[in-house]
Amino acid sequence: MKEQRSFSDDFPKIEVRTAIKKGIAQAESEWVNVKTNRRRKVVYTFASLAAAIILLIGSAHVSPTIASGLAQIPLIGSVFEQSEQKGLQLAKKHGLTNVVGETKTVDGISVTVDEILYDQNNISIGLFIESNEPLPEHYFGAGMDITINGKMPSYFAGDYGENSLSDTSLMAIQQILLTDEMPDAFELGLILTGEKGERWDFSVPIEKVKDVKKVLINHSQTLDNLEIFVDELMISPTGITLTYDSIETETDFQESLGGNVEFKITDQNGQEIPGITGGVMGELIDGKIYHTSNKQFDPIDESVTSLTITPYFDEWVEYGVEVDGDQTVKQFKRKSSSDLGIFESFTVDLQK
Repeated sequence: MKEQRSFSDDFPKIEVRTAIKKGIAQAESEWVNVKTNRRRKVVYTFASLAAAIILLIGSAHVSPTIASGLAQIPLIGSVFEQSEQKGLQLAKKHGLTNVVGETKTVDGISVTVDEILYDQNNISIGLFIESNEPLPEHYFGAGMDITINGKMPSYFAGDYGENSLSDTSLMAIQQILLTDEMPDAFELGLILTGEKGERWDFSVPIEKVKDVKKVLINHSQTLDNLEIFVDELMISPTGITLTYDSIETETDFQESLGGNVEFKITDQNGQEIPGITGGVMGELIDGKIYHTSNKQFDPIDESVTSLTITPYFDEWVEYGVEVDGDQTVKQFKRKSSSDLGIFESFTVDLQK
């Protein structure tokens, strides 16, 4: 049977957000340079046997050079072009983003949803935030919560980064990664919560980018009791999405390795395609742990004729918050460890 859990209305959201903020500060004070192309993690775990929501807290995605060139809040529709992410820059250049420009003000803090991009299963949201008073660091914690057609998704991972424009204004980018099958168009609900419990609610219709090439792979490998599957690549002007699944005969998530698998991608010339982020969902079903993820990579151009994909075990330090059956909020710190073996590389021909 699949392990599930229903969340009650008295779920300790405020305690969780407070613990997450402390965890972010701890992660930044203790962080060392780990050799990995993935960002550090801060995690919500809402079930004892399965990670229901993972929030990835990364360094700011907005170029630090913009502060000197912008006075207070810039023009609407300019967040993505100021981003350091190539995919968001290209999406803006090719007119694939949806400019929103909706502002709501609560207790002297104005939040503007600037623009949104929905490509593959990745949703990127650009924000402007301006306050009457100086804003302390991490005031908005891990960023936004979302709803899809009015309902909370069963799982999402979110990467939130911000850059200060002044003591009272900042730009932020929230990225939402979804593993559920998603409709091509839906009503996206956005909820941002401040340190003092302030709440900003938005509802925006969004539509998926249509120019997406699907490359079927159906590759699998086995190491000991872990079997991994790479089903397909989705390639669009905004980036590459690699779909990944795994199965292992394990019942302890802390001993499980499927959630630690990452991928390196290089083109036919050996040039690496940078990875952006990749949240992982794990579930225990009938004595086996299943992981699934959509790994994101930078865009490629038409000169790329083949891709070599190398799975590997990621090295990471994970700071997080767990809520047990008694709704007790606990912080944790975990490190990756694996000497299981090395995966084999495989090549995908894009000209077929």
